[in-house]
Amino acid sequence: MLKSHLSTERTDRVLCWFSALGLGPNHWTMLSLVPASAGFLALASHHLAFGLVLFAASGFIDMVDGAVARATNSSTAQGAFIDGVLDRYVELFLCLGLTLFLGPEAYLLLPIPFWIVLMIFGSVMTSFVRAYADHRGVLKDPILQKKMGGLLERAERLMVLYLGMLLGIFDGRWLLWAIIVVAVLSNFTAVQRIIFAVRNGR
Repeated sequence: MLKSHLSTERTDRVLCWFSALGLGPNHWTMLSLVPASAGFLALASHHLAFGLVLFAASGFIDMVDGAVARATNSSTAQGAFIDGVLDRYVELFLCLGLTLFLGPEAYLLLPIPFWIVLMIFGSVMTSFVRAYADHRGVLKDPILQKKMGGLLERAERLMVLYLGMLLGIFDGRWLLWAIIVVAVLSNFTAVQRIIFAVRNGR
């Protein structure tokens, strides 16, 4: 949803100078795992603010790889594949870190790990529905494939979680509510995509 409103040209103008550092787009992609791994360790050690900074740095590097690929005309299907796969590992580090940070206590009558598992499932299903529809040839039209957005895609999920982490520094309930919002709306987004594929598929 957010992706459709962002101007690639604007972000590329800001980030393309990173191509002068000599690292290829795949190197930048791999590099994003370093702060994400450190962010996991920070959250596991109950350093929420430090974890937020590290995961935000990972997200920034994730934007750099695409800008470098376009600036150097080195965009490839393989690079996009690696980027997408490593994005999921970054999300895994974030979710595992939040699980260890928050512990097994209950919130809204359910254990916090329940909400986190629901959030992970919704995130996975959002991507899976699109990939499986493509695998089964349900949506042949590339224009229709691009329209299978939904309310809460990856960018929105991370924005909500990062905002919750920021506010959670002052009051932990904000972080819990951010997780619950993402858990509910990511699954809603997956259902949106399923309905879209059924209605527009063949």
